[in-house]
Amino acid sequence: MNNIKDSFSIKDLENLSGIKAHTIRIWEKRYNLLSPDRTVTNIRHYNLSSLQKLLNITLLYNSGYKISKIAKIPENSIPVLVNEIITKHANKDYVYNAFKLAMINFDQNLFFKTYNTLSKEKSFKDIFYNVFIPFLNEIGLLWQTNTISPAHEHFVTNLIKQKTIINIDALQVSKPIKKDKTFVLYLPENEIHELGLLYLNYEILLNGYKAIYLGQSLPIKDLKRILGYHSDLYFISYFTIQPTKDKINNYITEFTKEITTVSNSNLWILGHQTQYLEKDNLPTNIKVFRSIEELTNNI
Repeated sequence: MNNIKDSFSIKDLENLSGIKAHTIRIWEKRYNLLSPDRTVTNIRHYNLSSLQKLLNITLLYNSGYKISKIAKIPENSIPVLVNEIITKHANKDYVYNAFKLAMINFDQNLFFKTYNTLSKEKSFKDIFYNVFIPFLNEIGLLWQTNTISPAHEHFVTNLIKQKTIINIDALQVSKPIKKDKTFVLYLPENEIHELGLLYLNYEILLNGYKAIYLGQSLPIKDLKRILGYHSDLYFISYFTIQPTKDKINNYITEFTKEITTVSNSNLWILGHQTQYLEKDNLPTNIKVFRSIEELTNNI
């Protein structure tokens, strides 16, 4: 099991808050806003409470409060004021800090409250493209630099997944109105990163098509079973970590042999691993897309 990170360097605080380390030191010295512990070699380190406080202070600061005024607010009143701001505003800066607070605290209520504020003004599509994707990109960088633990990333990713599934369910009550394509969404063997694929399922339903969602880690041989049920199939897959660099071109060869040569089918793929494809040699019925948005524009 992953250990939960509860001690943070000043660089971690800078990465999470966006406030430069030099500024954080000034705030400590001039306003006594944070009280770090120190190692025997006099290096600052901060506990979870300090990080939470800094994120709250950052949200107030980005909302127009002067740091001198924030320093005079009673400590137990700061979270109350932050909650009031989050409830009233769907500004991206507020939202990012609120989601970070929710992630650090494993606070799903704050996540849902922030999401609900957003959804009053924006469609789910807008939220996913303009908030969730940039936020997840930032979270990925924080995880790679060891600023947050994998548990934090998994927590917030699964909350976003829940919201995606809820919005998919809302669309599934309607019958498909377009019949020229049927989309089959799956992930290759040992691939489990399905959030992007889930969102594509939402987009397909939103555009009035039928989507057959097969989910994670599916061998090619199992895809063959669906060929007899529908014509004009468009398989969609997301290659995040699988197939690996040394196997991806062989995967396309096998898919072509087992699926596209025996049916009038297409394969649309995207994801990090597609950079290793020999794109000049791809069959015409296999297309590679650079982003979710580019693919959805072709639905």
